[in-house]
Amino acid sequence: MVSGSFEVAGLSLLSAGSWGAADFAGGLAAKRVNVFRLVAVAHTIGLAAMLLMVWLTGEAVPPRAELVWGAVAGIAGAFGIAALYKALAMGRMAIIAPIAAVITALIPVLVALRMQGLPAAAQLAGFALALVSIWLVARPAGEVDSHRGVGLAVLAGVCFGLFLVFGKEAGVHAVFWPMVAARAASVALMASIALVGVNDARPLKPALTMIALCGLLDSAGNALFIAATRHGRLDVAAVLSSLYPASTVILARLLLKERISRLQGVGIAGALLAIALISA
Repeated sequence: MVSGSFEVAGLSLLSAGSWGAADFAGGLAAKRVNVFRLVAVAHTIGLAAMLLMVWLTGEAVPPRAELVWGAVAGIAGAFGIAALYKALAMGRMAIIAPIAAVITALIPVLVALRMQGLPAAAQLAGFALALVSIWLVARPAGEVDSHRGVGLAVLAGVCFGLFLVFGKEAGVHAVFWPMVAARAASVALMASIALVGVNDARPLKPALTMIALCGLLDSAGNALFIAATRHGRLDVAAVLSSLYPASTVILARLLLKERISRLQGVGIAGALLAIALISA
């Protein structure tokens, strides 16, 4: 049981780091290209990566129902990523990403409480501390542009929360095949929207490196999350994975010189304590 808890925590935190870095890259790319074209190309790269992992690992094809769940998760995730990247391009990364993360974490927690019952008391305390910590990280350091993109951030959080719930159902017997189904569905959806409804002639080439990093890191984060859910409770994996804004905020501080306020620093410290409680 202890070993399983550490496996869930480790995989979930790796997922959070990968997602946070993907969001940073995607937010930068969304400033230069249309978001639907961005997601279509990024997910095509992610699809190729997941097919490569299937080939390298020799993973068996799971039941059809799990592939369907993977496809549904991919559609929810695609809309979530499009909303998040647009929000990141409009507002401040250190505000948008954590707001989305709070909503992302709440939905799987509510589902898990209904389906799996209450977790241990220490984990419940960790959940509460994690949500408060994410909210502290989300507080703006100033008033400039503090509300731009917030509505899209909430929409992204709802879509991501559904992705985590559907991803749990998709990952019972496999890790990479569900991601193949998810990426195939999201590529088809985003490419259709980009071809039919987008009139944007801006070239992809200037942002191609960021798009490729976004696609690879996001797909890696998804696979790590599904692997985490196979070792333990959905709510534990979801809350720990939803700490991904910490890496987005840190990257924004290091590379874009966005300031981290004292309250945001307290939130990051609280998140570290929450990780210890949830993993106990």
